[in-house]
Amino acid sequence: MTKALVVPDKFRGTASASHIAHSMPEVLESAGYQLETFPMSDGGEGLVEVMGGANRSLSVTSANGGKVTAGYRLDGDTAVIEMAAAAGLSLVGGAEHNDAMSASTKGVGELIKAAVFAGAKRIIVGCGGSATTDGGLGAIEALEPVVRLKGVDLVAAVDVEIRFCEAATEFALQKGASSSESKLLTQRLEALEKLYLRRFDVDISSLQGGGAAGGLAGGLAAIGARIVPGFDVASEAMGLYEALEGASLIVTGEGYLDAQSFNGKVVGQVVSIAQDHSIPYLVLVGDFAPEVRNSRSDRSRIFSLVEQVGEEKAFTETLKSVKVALASALRLEK
Repeated sequence: MTKALVVPDKFRGTASASHIAHSMPEVLESAGYQLETFPMSDGGEGLVEVMGGANRSLSVTSANGGKVTAGYRLDGDTAVIEMAAAAGLSLVGGAEHNDAMSASTKGVGELIKAAVFAGAKRIIVGCGGSATTDGGLGAIEALEPVVRLKGVDLVAAVDVEIRFCEAATEFALQKGASSSESKLLTQRLEALEKLYLRRFDVDISSLQGGGAAGGLAGGLAAIGARIVPGFDVASEAMGLYEALEGASLIVTGEGYLDAQSFNGKVVGQVVSIAQDHSIPYLVLVGDFAPEVRNSRSDRSRIFSLVEQVGEEKAFTETLKSVKVALASALRLEK
């Protein structure tokens, strides 16, 4: 039997990466493939799930100042936290209900503090899906005094490569900020960058990924965190690279394919791996930005659920639709 690797991201709003991954075996096995599944995350929502799932929870401050119960994982002395579980955009009702100027990462700091008190010596913070552009100031204030992190390996797992002061320009509008508020947020980030340099003697200005989660990654770097690609954290933990040997097909996917998909996100990373190892691949997506797919030389390997079954079924019967699209893709592959 030939081996296929299933490495999808979540289809945001409809299905988790695990649900997507486990909808594919029947179709692939009937086509003669032996499977290994790797539900994947790039550091955004879903990181805790693919790392084993939450086994602890805590009531923390949400981005808008209320309270939210956030789950995290503690495995031995390693903790895995999603900033979106405390300060995610979805928790405040999306961009239309978010106060982009005041949204805070305080709850993320409270989660980190709880993990430290629980004995964690390595803390991975997934930086994605945020409602915030506070440069991590709320989290740092919640961790005072930051000396409490001495001896802790703090890791900021990111899914974008932007720098600290680019966070508002790139993403604040998607979080409900107006154009004028985006400019003010940029000025605030510039001031924070200087403050962190004075206070912590750490220059975060050129750190790739420092702007992830509205600058949370850069703020954590100022107090000692390492910034790493979230995809690398998840793929190494799950043994993806070891599984490449002997693979004759890789299937990946996500809910919506756009320009960001090939900039540190799961789909882009998986496609790069497949190309580097000369392994055929298929990309299943809920829908796509036409200009992105049509500009790619591998467009024949990208399959849209909306194209295959229509928009209504793609959103209401996502897992069934994945099977239909995958079966169609395999027929063309042969």
